[in-house]
Amino acid sequence: MKDMLVRLLELPDISDLEAKLQTNGVIIRRPIPPEKSFVVDWVFEHFGQYWKNEVETAFSSLPVSCFIAQQGNEILGFACFETSAKNFFGPTGTKESERGKGIGKVLLIKSLEAMREMGYAYAIIGGVGPAAFYESTVGAQVIPGSEISIYQHLIRNKP
Repeated sequence: MKDMLVRLLELPDISDLEAKLQTNGVIIRRPIPPEKSFVVDWVFEHFGQYWKNEVETAFSSLPVSCFIAQQGNEILGFACFETSAKNFFGPTGTKESERGKGIGKVLLIKSLEAMREMGYAYAIIGGVGPAAFYESTVGAQVIPGSEISIYQHLIRNKP
């Protein structure tokens, strides 16, 4: 998996999409420390141990370096930044039944906006799976030679 670079200075406007989600009862926000175990457990259940560990790291900073999508008391998705490395976006994921509704797009852009507010002009999207999504949504470009990234010596579960 390669890394991608995204320019943060001209991110797309998501206000209409976010308002549409809110009309359907979906809010996107940063969780707070009392919610840590709920968010971490949800990420573990839907996305596994590695991403659980990164979400735990997101809760070590204030404000938390993570956004969640929720509808009522249910988590629908999450997006983290600065969990594996400075200036890195990810991991991020949306509950399978909720994909295609714009939740991932809002989570991505709100996270990138937060990174811009931290002073970054560009951000790295680490270990990208859906490159076409990032390219079309925020104009991200693959970083040549990035298949050897910070994840190259990751300890793997034994089969």
